[in-house]
Amino acid sequence: MTDSTVLKAAVFAAVFIALYIAHSVGDHWVQTSCQAATKGQPGWTGRLACGRHVIGLTATKAIVLTPVVLLLDLPVTLFGVSVGLTLDAASHYWADRRTTLRRLAHRCGKSEFYSLGMPDHAAHPTTAEGNYAPTLGTGAYALDQSWHILWLGIAALLIAAL
Repeated sequence: MTDSTVLKAAVFAAVFIALYIAHSVGDHWVQTSCQAATKGQPGWTGRLACGRHVIGLTATKAIVLTPVVLLLDLPVTLFGVSVGLTLDAASHYWADRRTTLRRLAHRCGKSEFYSLGMPDHAAHPTTAEGNYAPTLGTGAYALDQSWHILWLGIAALLIAAL
């Protein structure tokens, strides 16, 4: 293994960690309740809410990544960062429109897992009165987050390699 390969692997690891941290902050702290509630709606209302969410999320990733790159003196290019963050943003928008990720889950045989914890699942969580009890622990949320993490890895690889 060459020094160049080790350096690229270290850059990939540092960038991935920064993007992962920023993703969690951007997806849960920066995203507004309105964006979360409307980004999956049909039409321009949903598209615009999802777009605003992705812009805030991508800005968060750039803000978190910048000091990591500067303080660690990581050899990344503006081109690589631009390609990585743009691809990540596009994949995030695609998944967060909700119908797209749900369709993919159905095509992959993950329909039951996708609906886990939601009202349409036979074993959904309930309140003491027997009403649906919303939870963050849904199959849809798990598939959403794993999709985003996959693309964070791809973005980090592109940033390290380009």
